[in-house]
Amino acid sequence: MMHILNEIKAALSKLLFLSVIFTGMLSCKTEETIRVSLAEDIAFLASDSMQGRKTGTPFERKAAEYLKERMEGIGLRPKGDRDTYFQTFTFKPKMDPHEQIRFADGDSTITGINVIGLVDNKAGKTVVIGAHYDHLGMGGEGSLYGEGEAVHNGADDNASGVGVLLQLARSLRDTLTGSNYVFIAFSGEEMGLLGSNYFTKNPTIDMRKVNYMLNLDMVGRLRKNRTLSISGTGTAPIWPKVLQTSNSNFNLVLNESGVGPSDHTSFYLNHIPALHFFTGQHEDYHKPSDDFDKLNYKGMKMIEEFIFNIVAALDTDEKLVFQSTKNESENVPSFKVALGVMPDYLFEGKGMRIDGVTQGKPGAKAGLLKGDIVVQLGDSTIVDMMSYMRALSSFEEGDSTTVVVERRGKRVKAVVAF
Repeated sequence: MMHILNEIKAALSKLLFLSVIFTGMLSCKTEETIRVSLAEDIAFLASDSMQGRKTGTPFERKAAEYLKERMEGIGLRPKGDRDTYFQTFTFKPKMDPHEQIRFADGDSTITGINVIGLVDNKAGKTVVIGAHYDHLGMGGEGSLYGEGEAVHNGADDNASGVGVLLQLARSLRDTLTGSNYVFIAFSGEEMGLLGSNYFTKNPTIDMRKVNYMLNLDMVGRLRKNRTLSISGTGTAPIWPKVLQTSNSNFNLVLNESGVGPSDHTSFYLNHIPALHFFTGQHEDYHKPSDDFDKLNYKGMKMIEEFIFNIVAALDTDEKLVFQSTKNESENVPSFKVALGVMPDYLFEGKGMRIDGVTQGKPGAKAGLLKGDIVVQLGDSTIVDMMSYMRALSSFEEGDSTTVVVERRGKRVKAVVAF
């Protein structure tokens, strides 16, 4: 493990964020290990040396090796293939063949690696806690950066979730014993939930024992108002009550649907209650500027403690009852144009609040600003995200219309040309 820890130290020194790597020693069930902090884990995973952790690259493999050694040091048992921490899967991406990753033998298949560790309490039920660790590499498909190749460090997306997962592994290892705990760092999420989908179809655990799944994806940007989004709250009848009684710090925004653009979906589709924790999108989403020094580390610690409380509240209960939810994505309209703004998905007021504006796009050319609340688009009144999407879907390229926004208590009208 020393070569990995030395690299952590070098990365952190270069970034001038942390002054020491070794913050103390602790004893665990199997061995004495070096305690690594949340900030240290994220700074390493989101460093330039990891080159964006794109699935199938040597840099994702490097991240997988790091996570394997972290799980081993925490004291988790290997629960991947053949008594290792790794579960590998191969696929051929749906993209231009010239863009595919080619190996020495000329093969165009990509290999992803799920990293899996277990706390085995010999219990009759199992809790799965997951977070994807892959990101976009140097950009390309999925990137919102329009200036060529650059390292997409993915600090919030999703080194943040992986960092909290590792801290939870340490917290749960020697405390709660009513369940077994499986911790999975998924690969291939950015390419279509590939790692979680593969795991649920090729499980390395007894899926009949799985009580529920908790998914951490983009939990690093908790805002001052402490708004935390949780999706999947309709996947078990008990979720709303447990979340409210376990919460003392957050303004919770709850969404019932078990289907969404992250790894909890793979478990929900296998009839397993699942939650997705999320602190919201931002201007750095899928851009090289998603760096570790922009994260809210106190906020992530609070989220870790909140999740621990949820697990503790259910520790001695019977298995949760699964229930199906309405798939909200089925009602999402299709679009021929885009305004070029980043919606604030955590906004609870009337209208659609803008969380970021892309330069050169229709919204920017119309003078729209971050913080504006869209209340009318053309003839349509905008009261929420769905009404905004329905209104936007009615326009085609070449159309022009008016947009009305609330800005600092006043209404501002502008003309948008698509």
